[in-house]
Amino acid sequence: MKTSNWPRTVFGVLIVAVLLFPLYWMVNASLQPSGALLSPDPAFFPVGGTLDGYRKAVSTQGPNLFSSVVVALGTVVVSLLVAAPASYALAQLKVRGGPALVFVLLIVQMIPGIVMANALYTVFSNLGLIDNYLGLVLADSTATIPFAILLLRAFMISVPKELTEASRVDGAGYWRTFSSIILPVSRNALVTAGLFSFLFAWADFLFAVTLTTGQSFEPITVGIYRFVGNQSADWNGIMATAVLAAIPAAVLLVVAQRYVVAGLTSGAVKD
Repeated sequence: MKTSNWPRTVFGVLIVAVLLFPLYWMVNASLQPSGALLSPDPAFFPVGGTLDGYRKAVSTQGPNLFSSVVVALGTVVVSLLVAAPASYALAQLKVRGGPALVFVLLIVQMIPGIVMANALYTVFSNLGLIDNYLGLVLADSTATIPFAILLLRAFMISVPKELTEASRVDGAGYWRTFSSIILPVSRNALVTAGLFSFLFAWADFLFAVTLTTGQSFEPITVGIYRFVGNQSADWNGIMATAVLAAIPAAVLLVVAQRYVVAGLTSGAVKD
């Protein structure tokens, strides 16, 4: 490494350290004994740490973690089932009003979440979808589907027309072409869209707190919110719950990293 690059490297390491310090402190606090963080001189290293916070987090927030997994996976399935064929139609087929629809999808991204949450509460209340997994999945999907369509469309536009035309010449219909040609070559973009849908649904708080009352189930985001209110002095349990809630998202990001990079860059050249 050149000597002139050392200042940049040190500066970059300092920035990363500052950004990661809250994550480290969350893990450190989760291993501290109850009440240790309230002392005048809290420990910066979990010397003599305890797992009591994690035991309490699993016992109290385990069902909420399961609920979040169900909602997040359901959102991924619904988002891809709708976004994939819609993106194919907008990118490869001559759909009347296609550009206008893309513009509408962009506008939808600008609508504040609280506006959508209030509107959906009225509709779902009449349909009996409050405190219902399906209702929360559909609510999260209203936010993830437009983004997934825009992302997948950007990739599918770059798919050579020769592939679909050759399939059509061989007698394949639109759905056959879509399932046999478009979906396999769009794997990276599909994984990327699915990952972003999962992360949104996993971290969603606004729809979750609006459309659930806690009587039948509640996602982990709402569970942490109410756990903080009930256990304001038990910071090791609160931080342990936050660590457990962060693990699925972190694992998915690490596992799907190469697919995400390829999916985000593959459609960036041609539109």
